[in-house]
Amino acid sequence: MKNAKKLLALLLALVMCLGMLSACGSKSNSDADPTATPDSNASEPGTDEQGPKLDTLTIGTSYFDGKFSSFFYTNAYESDVLSFIVGGMYGTDRVGAPVFKALTGETRAYNGVEYKYENGVSDVDVVENSDGTVTYKFKMREDLKFSDGEPVTIDDAIFSMYVQLDPTFDGVSSLPSLPIVGLADYLGSMQPKGSLIAAAGPDNTDFTFWTEAEQNTFWNDVVPASGEQFAQTILDYLEANGYSGTVAEQAPNWGYEVAEDATVADFWDAIVDNFDGDIVTAVDVETAGTSFWSLVPAEYQVGVETGEAAPNVAGIVRTGDYSMEVTLEQLDVQAQYQLGISINPMHYYGDPAQYDYDNNKFGFTKGDLSIVRDKTPSPIGFGPYTFVSWENNTVTLKANPNYYLGEPKIKNIVFRSMDDKDLIPALEAGTVDVVSPSYNKQAVEQISKINNGEGVTGSVITTQSVANLGYGYAGIAAKNIKVGDDSGSEASKNLRKAICTEVAVYRSLAVDSYYGSELANVINYPISDTSWAAPQVTDEGYREAFSVDVNGDPIYTDGMSAEERYAAAQKAALGFLEAAGYTVEDGKVTAAPEGAKMDYVVTVVGAGTGDHPAFLALSEASKALNEIGFNLIVNDISDFAQMSNAVNAGEAEMFAMAWNATPDPDMYQIYHSQGGSNEKSYWVKDAELDELIMAARSSTDQTYRKTIYKECLDIVADWAVEIPLYQRQNAICFSTERINISTLTPAITTYWSWYNDIEKLEMN
Repeated sequence: MKNAKKLLALLLALVMCLGMLSACGSKSNSDADPTATPDSNASEPGTDEQGPKLDTLTIGTSYFDGKFSSFFYTNAYESDVLSFIVGGMYGTDRVGAPVFKALTGETRAYNGVEYKYENGVSDVDVVENSDGTVTYKFKMREDLKFSDGEPVTIDDAIFSMYVQLDPTFDGVSSLPSLPIVGLADYLGSMQPKGSLIAAAGPDNTDFTFWTEAEQNTFWNDVVPASGEQFAQTILDYLEANGYSGTVAEQAPNWGYEVAEDATVADFWDAIVDNFDGDIVTAVDVETAGTSFWSLVPAEYQVGVETGEAAPNVAGIVRTGDYSMEVTLEQLDVQAQYQLGISINPMHYYGDPAQYDYDNNKFGFTKGDLSIVRDKTPSPIGFGPYTFVSWENNTVTLKANPNYYLGEPKIKNIVFRSMDDKDLIPALEAGTVDVVSPSYNKQAVEQISKINNGEGVTGSVITTQSVANLGYGYAGIAAKNIKVGDDSGSEASKNLRKAICTEVAVYRSLAVDSYYGSELANVINYPISDTSWAAPQVTDEGYREAFSVDVNGDPIYTDGMSAEERYAAAQKAALGFLEAAGYTVEDGKVTAAPEGAKMDYVVTVVGAGTGDHPAFLALSEASKALNEIGFNLIVNDISDFAQMSNAVNAGEAEMFAMAWNATPDPDMYQIYHSQGGSNEKSYWVKDAELDELIMAARSSTDQTYRKTIYKECLDIVADWAVEIPLYQRQNAICFSTERINISTLTPAITTYWSWYNDIEKLEMN
């Protein structure tokens, strides 16, 4: 199980990838009031006495924060709703590759079948210029309308980009990370007033950019009030994930102990105290998806320019009413995903009076996004459905009659929030039509029973599974498990390889026990099997993870029994420990070399009962290592925040988690020495690896990049900081009785959602 904070960060990053908000393509509606609510005297769509109506599709989902804005949503379930409402520049195909000819349509083969893609509204030409810059040229459709009847033009796209590139923007977007020409000059030194005051501290005496009164109000009134709201968002997140109770009962699940009668304000005070009063760092580390700075009064969210800045982003150039160019300083492979932005109506989220492209006005005052934030609860887009309401944890949408691919056949869609344990029973009862439950052995048995023994697809429920965009692993912090002072020495690597070898040999046992062979499979490289860059068994140099000994010879031979493999792994582990400098006597280690220990701790969040797919492998490895005198202590806890805090603080030695992935397997964040996640997990410092990662970033040639990434993965394996464990399956379950399954989009994949082609879906 992943820690809560890493889970949040990766989920949010994932759902912003191209192909999520832009997945449903270009969309419009001419008569819907985005703020309207259903007639209180009318029956709610999908809830008549006989269950869901034939004109309503009801989707069982998790809980919302009520932020239905592609700029400021805070959880993946809101992103799912927005996918039905908001359109993007272009989308992806079934293997996650961008479709750059979305306007004219593009046909591509998948598993031997040709599919035509029109899931976007623009054609894109990518030009690599002689000076090393790269220009993306966009040409949009000219017949689109937003749900209020206003036309969609390139100005809406430019407005949407400038919102995300504003110095005070704190929503979910990777766009600011792109090397867009002139972006740094445009950002200048502007920061939100509140964060500037916070960084200066309560004793500041320089009032050049704010008044003393503003500073006093901030520390005396704003911080306590907004801090309490911030702490409440953490408690709300915990409750939504099954950790309910009083503040004193919930706080430990985020790594804090508070008094029995503690209030939310006390919880906030505990957070601030933990960071010695540094609220800037505190709110950055402890966020549960909601930015502290979005909770402070508007006057403290406004940007303050403390130096000179350019009036525009030079690399964003309007070339016509329906065309523009975006130029990057250099090739960046992530751009092909991040430039597939959601297009939001400037006239609704911004101010048309403040838009004048030629005079560097982009629909709002730079540094002041208040008018954009005000529209967060009620979205407008040009998607196949339009937003009607959010009431009682239920979102209601209605079909867009002007959707350019045709009016959806299902007139209403309802998203109903519920606990995961209730999803399958609700599907059986007929109160929902589509769910994505946790998919494990118990779920399979439950679905098969409902289908009268027909399996997971039968007369009541139809199940389609896709590989999860991510994988499970056991990680090692190299700086904490090493010999001497050098975590990259051969001795240090051998120490870690001893542990990895023992854990790796028990992976099949653990994965089969927890998931079963149909719901997950063991992987041998730390990369999702869904990625085009994942090594295949048929590739040259492919081998089982940690399957060679200290001399580089194979540990296992064909035909070995499980017991023989376990014995061979134990022998190899002893060899690695001896090579690491451990004293070995009579087949056991008796003393550790300087800087190393005889015992290390691996933390797993299995609720103290072993309820985790890695638990069995870790436990069996612990027993095997103990037999040769080495102690791997399995710490099975229920508090995921405890592990989160230890990993983020660099204190954890070893831990079991899972990574979520993105369509492009860029390895910078996780393995580069400057990557943010690396210094919170593995602590790999390898110049060759850094160079290879940057080389892979500088090319769009997949064949070349796959070769480079294989070298990267081999280096990671040599460092022995990550044991790849499993690739699991996700499930989407449909009501066979109420949905015309034959009208579902064909060939659903990790990157091609069931709600692509939603306009074609029919009820029975």
